[in-house]
Amino acid sequence: MLNAAIMVIFPLCLIYAAASDLLTMTIPNRISVVLIAAFLVIAPLGGVGLHEFGLHVLAAGIVFAACFALFAVNVMGGGDAKLLTAAALWYGYNASLVEFLASTALMGGLLTVVILILRWQSTLLLTARIPLPQTLLHAKKVPYGIAIAAGGLLTFEASPLMLRLLSGAA
Repeated sequence: MLNAAIMVIFPLCLIYAAASDLLTMTIPNRISVVLIAAFLVIAPLGGVGLHEFGLHVLAAGIVFAACFALFAVNVMGGGDAKLLTAAALWYGYNASLVEFLASTALMGGLLTVVILILRWQSTLLLTARIPLPQTLLHAKKVPYGIAIAAGGLLTFEASPLMLRLLSGAA
């Protein structure tokens, strides 16, 4: 049961966040709450010791501080900041967190380029009746939840909880 929770909760929350951000340009708070609550239950049951648990919390705190600063200067949305923080909690303070953040940044850059191209060609896309969310074409923001989800899905197998699961220790 624990293995299933580890393999399902994190990816499904990220996919839901990406879909919500794409369609509405918002990430519901409940997604971040579910990620945090699930980690708080799964980590101790999965053999995460107190010291390692503290490092997971430290990682989330550092990511939160950086995201809060970006939010304060209107560079990052609040939902993106909360989702990135909640996801960082699952990685901990180790190389997998750096891999996740780098992958997210790379996906964010790619996403931004794609959105800029879509917005540049919006008249053509609308004339061709290609179904795209209007918020994607007309909003000034980028649905960064998509990049966070992509980064998380690409790197989750390297996270400490997944490594425990794959090694049979969870």
